[in-house]
Amino acid sequence: MFRSLHMKLVLVLVLLIVSVMAVVGTFLINSVAGYNIESFREEMLRVFTQEFILTLEKGAAGDDPVPALREVLEAYSGSLGIDQYRCFYILDGATGEYLAGSDDSLAQNLTLTSNILTAMNGEVGQDVERLSPYFDVAVPIRGPQGLYIVGVMDDKTELNDLSWQLFSILIRSMLFGLLVAILLSFLLSKTITTPVERLTAQASAIAAGDFSRKAEVYASDEIGILTQTFNEMAQVLETTLNEIEGERNKLNTLFLHMADGVVAFDRSGHILHQNPAAEKMLGKPLDSGKTYAEVFPNLHIDDSDIVENGRYIEIDYSANKRILKIFFAPFGGDEDGGLIAVLHDITEQQKMESSRREFVANVSHELRTPLTNIRGYTETLIDAHGDIDDETEIKFLTVVHNEADRMTHIVKDLLTLSQLDYERIQMNASEVSLRALAQGAVEAMSMEASRQQVTLRCDLPEDLPKVTGDRERIEQVIVNIISNAIKYNRPHGSVTLTGGTEDGKVFLRVSDTGIGVPEEDLPRLFERFYRVDKARSRERGGTGLGLAIAKEIIEYHGGTIRFESVYGEGSVVTITLPLTDGGGKKHA
Repeated sequence: MFRSLHMKLVLVLVLLIVSVMAVVGTFLINSVAGYNIESFREEMLRVFTQEFILTLEKGAAGDDPVPALREVLEAYSGSLGIDQYRCFYILDGATGEYLAGSDDSLAQNLTLTSNILTAMNGEVGQDVERLSPYFDVAVPIRGPQGLYIVGVMDDKTELNDLSWQLFSILIRSMLFGLLVAILLSFLLSKTITTPVERLTAQASAIAAGDFSRKAEVYASDEIGILTQTFNEMAQVLETTLNEIEGERNKLNTLFLHMADGVVAFDRSGHILHQNPAAEKMLGKPLDSGKTYAEVFPNLHIDDSDIVENGRYIEIDYSANKRILKIFFAPFGGDEDGGLIAVLHDITEQQKMESSRREFVANVSHELRTPLTNIRGYTETLIDAHGDIDDETEIKFLTVVHNEADRMTHIVKDLLTLSQLDYERIQMNASEVSLRALAQGAVEAMSMEASRQQVTLRCDLPEDLPKVTGDRERIEQVIVNIISNAIKYNRPHGSVTLTGGTEDGKVFLRVSDTGIGVPEEDLPRLFERFYRVDKARSRERGGTGLGLAIAKEIIEYHGGTIRFESVYGEGSVVTITLPLTDGGGKKHA
């Protein structure tokens, strides 16, 4: 009940009022008692003067001292304040026996007080004790017949009645003050706790993610300033959280769609986070139930290895027919930390490196063979100069010329590929008729086809649309494809050119009935220097660069080239080019 700030404030204010009134009441009652004591003392000092004591001593010197003393005291009863609560008495100074007084009941009830005992010793007893049940004063009076004690006693009845009345008034005042205090404290506490309750409700709404609520400012005091500051803080917090949410969404999007795989493990080795790229690279689903040993079997990483290698290590790892380079690094602290693994697929990189080495080896081999032949024949001509007949010399020179021409073709093809790689090749763009180029290529290759006993046909429609491109380069591609179809055909075979439009593009298709290409070799046909049958290719003058150049030229024009083949039955090469100029990469 008293845990709320509202009830605590009420309780504090009520206790404050009770405490103040209790202190004030105690002070008033003590002040009244003190006032009565001082009033009694001053009144007695004012009456019991030296003159009054001499008068009493004259009365004690007579023949009948007790009545005389009583007569004097009765004469001064008004000054002494004698009434129903205060009385005077005359005692025997030797025994303390009651002799006379204004209230004869004292004969049975009179107690020998400390003041009376002091007077019996011959001194005036005038000490007033606050806690004693009475006020009194006792004066020794000597006479010829002995010592008498004259005193005045007040039983505090009047003072007690007054104190009780004052206490009653204080109690009633306290009850009324408590009622007023409770009402005022409720009102006061409400003025304090209501803004706090509004702030609490707003804080709860903010904790639930609702930043639309604003606490109203009703005053310019400290609570009003606190409310205004809280509203500003909520606005700043909303802006900050929105920015953090935006950054988190960016990171989540990057994390989900990044090409590299990421897997994070906790201290126990269980998966905390993973992205789809990691699952794709490892070839298995990754969920929070899997452990490090299940994700990377037979791959143990020690924390000391990471520290010694500059906070991270890299390891080459094979999985799912891929070559992965994995970077391991720790994150977080001792309790909430773990290990993060970043997976980078280097399969293509390794293939490219292997292709590069193979390309260098092929270039070296292709250049070395004609150079070796040229060197051999020229050395023979030099060594046998004058001893060799003209026919043999011409034969040797013809071989040297052919090998030099072969080298020229290889270097020219390599230069073309290099220019295509770096987009430095010059293209003379113009409107080109594929039908005219195809017919020209067929006429140019007709003699070669006859020599190989291959039938060459061109069945292109007359309304075949034109394309935009470099005439020479496109013609080079068509001639290269027809040449390959003739070279790798069988006797009495055929090569047929067809074409048309499809999906807004123009296509040219070269079909042959040749030896075909095995299925496993199809993916590598457009690689540089790759040949299905190397011995037969060299025998027929192939370098393995023709299809690679054709692919680069067609793609440079924004088109595609596709090779389909059934081993032992024949092949089909399809070239597709865009109808308009916008599809190409570059035209110069």
